[in-house]
Amino acid sequence: MTTLAIDRLNVSFSTEDGPLHALKDVSFDVPENRIVGIVGESGCGKSTLINAILGLLADNGHIESGEIRFEGKDKLTTLSRDQMRALRGPRISTVFQDPMGALNPVISVGKQMINIQYRSKCSKAQKVARAVEMLQRVRIPDARDALNRYPHQFSGGMKQRIAIAMALMMEPALLIADEPTTALDATLEVATIELLKDLQAKIGCSILFISHHLGVIAELCDDVVVMYAGEVVERGSTRQIFNDPRHPYTARLLECDPARQSERTRNLPTIPGEIPDLRHRPTGCIFSARCSRRLEACAKPQSEVGLGNGHLVRCIRATTPHSVGAMA
Repeated sequence: MTTLAIDRLNVSFSTEDGPLHALKDVSFDVPENRIVGIVGESGCGKSTLINAILGLLADNGHIESGEIRFEGKDKLTTLSRDQMRALRGPRISTVFQDPMGALNPVISVGKQMINIQYRSKCSKAQKVARAVEMLQRVRIPDARDALNRYPHQFSGGMKQRIAIAMALMMEPALLIADEPTTALDATLEVATIELLKDLQAKIGCSILFISHHLGVIAELCDDVVVMYAGEVVERGSTRQIFNDPRHPYTARLLECDPARQSERTRNLPTIPGEIPDLRHRPTGCIFSARCSRRLEACAKPQSEVGLGNGHLVRCIRATTPHSVGAMA
């Protein structure tokens, strides 16, 4: 069963200089009990995608076409605000990048965890017990005592774990994690990854994990979706994406990962050029202006090429294998 299915989603924003086409024909699935990672440079459309799923696009943004199906039945693009509000929390939860921004600094953690259970018909004592249980699940020491403390009395890592506990309070079918490890140091980052894996296995939810950190994606996710300038350029299993990248952008992205540098250097590898102006999208391959392997045929619209076992690439040269490092 598929928890979330996105089919040819197009999102635009109205600007003074004309419409900005932020997402173009985005398609991928989040299967049941799987962790799917979305990776790409800043400006690739990750945040726009999250807001489109949650029904939280800015006033100047709108979905032009496409479908977002949840649990095989609900078409999120057709639901009213009240219907979306009913889904957010109990069935779709979100962990944001900044835990301090997600927690109210003047309300105790316990009160916040009780307040978010407002839809539940349980007694207050039952809600308190549930809050304690969730804090214990995310390994907060002295969980009952922690309910009386305020966010500023916790470290950054603990605040992020509390945010995760709150997001999973109602055991949703889908958890959207928006770069939840970015503000953490390396040790806490590893602990958070292990925690998410453990909770996902116990609760049985699907996770859509957004990050620009390739190491985290490789460690946590079952499947990977690579985005560039609002388009999905490659998708497949984590093993396929990291061991056999077929889109030039994916290969260059992996090549630029500092963790892959085996020798000391003053000049880290980069991808030359800039992301195109999304108000004037090129008609052909969106990456062609920055690609060292481009052909004349790249000026024409590109379709996804299936390589088997769910590995799909939007590139005319997708069937030609290359190793990371061959793009220099």
